[in-house]
Amino acid sequence: MDSEKGVTESKDFHTDPTKDGNGDSTLLQEQTNTSLPDEELHHKATYIPTGTAADLPQEHRDYLIKRHGTIELDPIPSDDPADPYNWPSWKKLANLVLVAFHAMMTTFIAAGIIPAFGPISEALGCSVTRASYLTSLQIAVLGWAPLFWRPIANRYGRRPVWLISTLGSMLFNIGCAKSTTYSSLAVCRAFTSFFISPAIAIGSGVVTETFFKKERGRYMGIWTLLVTLGPPSGPFFMGFVAYHVGFVWIFWINAIINGVQFILYLFLGPETRYIRRGISNRGSAFKQEYLSFRRIDPSPLHPREFIEPLFLARHMAILIPSISYSIVFGFASVLVTVEIPQLFLPKFGFNPQEIGLQFLGIIIGSIIGEQLSGPLSDWFMGARAKKLGPGRKPQPEYRLWLSYAGFLLAMVGLIVFGVRTAQAPMMHWNVTPIVGIAIAGAGNQIVTTVLVTYAVDCHLEHAASIGVFVNVIRSTWGFIGPFWFPNMFDSIGVAGSGGLMAGLIFIAGWVPIMFQQWMGQRWREGGKNGQVAT
Repeated sequence: MDSEKGVTESKDFHTDPTKDGNGDSTLLQEQTNTSLPDEELHHKATYIPTGTAADLPQEHRDYLIKRHGTIELDPIPSDDPADPYNWPSWKKLANLVLVAFHAMMTTFIAAGIIPAFGPISEALGCSVTRASYLTSLQIAVLGWAPLFWRPIANRYGRRPVWLISTLGSMLFNIGCAKSTTYSSLAVCRAFTSFFISPAIAIGSGVVTETFFKKERGRYMGIWTLLVTLGPPSGPFFMGFVAYHVGFVWIFWINAIINGVQFILYLFLGPETRYIRRGISNRGSAFKQEYLSFRRIDPSPLHPREFIEPLFLARHMAILIPSISYSIVFGFASVLVTVEIPQLFLPKFGFNPQEIGLQFLGIIIGSIIGEQLSGPLSDWFMGARAKKLGPGRKPQPEYRLWLSYAGFLLAMVGLIVFGVRTAQAPMMHWNVTPIVGIAIAGAGNQIVTTVLVTYAVDCHLEHAASIGVFVNVIRSTWGFIGPFWFPNMFDSIGVAGSGGLMAGLIFIAGWVPIMFQQWMGQRWREGGKNGQVAT
């Protein structure tokens, strides 16, 4: 039972924040010799280096062997049942599903009204293009709101943030359902986006806080898959709602889902923020995980922390993958969701339900892509580690080979979508453009999982902040896109646009990743020697 340990004190190497498992003052040396901000150093205290395993107290070693069957773990957990690394698998997975579904709901809510742009424009007396800005607005808020939530979640824990997030989103979704003007609906949509936003960015940190390194590719893939499924699944399901009971029920259903999320978090969403060094973790495991609504991290909260993730741009292993991924996401996810009504409504005369069905392609493609990225990514790295021999691990750059298939699939899929949409006769729909969307969706999911996992592997100390930074880049690009996508279609046609997008993905996405793979290890090692800031 998780509550088997009534009172847990931090022992030995994690009682004194200046000592590691050998009793040496390595952490103190880090604080003296490094130029990293104090806040970043403090987050390193949530991990116990793998090298300390041989020097653990016997009681700690016995606990780990009993719980995990080995001490060859990366990272090394504490001997506290409340430590998320020591949770049973069902609890880790249940919590991950809740957080990943929460991340999906951020974009699900934003994109859910896409099939109803026509009815919304009629009800509010605005154009279809202006109605589409209700989605663009939420994308913009989703990009920047997590900058606020991240420091709060670091100090007071993830669990309070999840509860406040779902409750606030529920209330403002009710406000959306009650809105009768464009301006009131836009305001309620913005606040809904603000409250629902934390999981889309902090989720990557939750994966790192609960799963060992060898498992991260697979479980990071679950989170990234649901993030990717948000934009197409929202329109797919809500198209039926808008057609049969009216678009107002989209908001009521969103509110009901948020309420159910709140209840599930109460019972299945334990606290994953756990500091293993310099903090005495007191109380039963149950109390620590579910009832301790307190300040977990005692370090001072500085205003700079609210923009701290933006400074991750100095790390090439984070900046380049973030930009490359965002380019692919902007075309293979945002464009094919936001622009389908504006392309298919005049060409095929679809109703909201028929518009929603077009998103089935990207859902299927994303699921297939995840099967080719998450488990395969972990297997790929594991196979390389076996080949290198005991005690040697592959460099994170080795994982990037898998992203090449993702870039290629995204490019091919967008070309198929653009060409076949242009070739389709007026009022004669065929499935081939949706096949292109599915191919692009598979490529997008492969790129997503591989590049996000790579960035986290390179900078584990920034795991939670990486999600925030990636989200800022992705959402900002996603917000800008809908303002120029229609002009692109008008200027060079849908077929030409498919070719242009493929070219941009190659130049701005694939080529930089090739360069990162070539130079990444050198940059990181140079940074350790003070030569290059990576």
